[in-house]
Amino acid sequence: MAFDYPDDLKYLDSHEYARLEGEIATIGITAFAVDQLGDIVFLELPEVGDALAKGEKFGTVESVKAVEDLNSPVTGTVVEVNSPLIDAPEQLADDPYGEAWLLKVRVNDAGDLDDALTADEYRGQVEGE
Repeated sequence: MAFDYPDDLKYLDSHEYARLEGEIATIGITAFAVDQLGDIVFLELPEVGDALAKGEKFGTVESVKAVEDLNSPVTGTVVEVNSPLIDAPEQLADDPYGEAWLLKVRVNDAGDLDDALTADEYRGQVEGE
């Protein structure tokens, strides 16, 4: 199955993505990750004002198959949480790159994403090309 990997995103090998607009990074999980998880039943996210550290766990996503940690691609402060997803985590499957983002974070250093994967690199990794 082919998935969409928007070129304007940066990807982690743990399947999170970040879209940087100015000093705000929108963070979510990829369509590939959502597909691998299957039916998502629970989502744990930080609160607005929480500090995130690049590479550190910031929450969990739980499906009927597994519980996976969510890892931050950046260091910064949470400025917005997609609260409706917490009540309806199954919506992650509907639009992972659009309406189903997880967090918006004010980034301390945009250079945090310099070592993240491009869409082509991520696609090659998950599709084994």
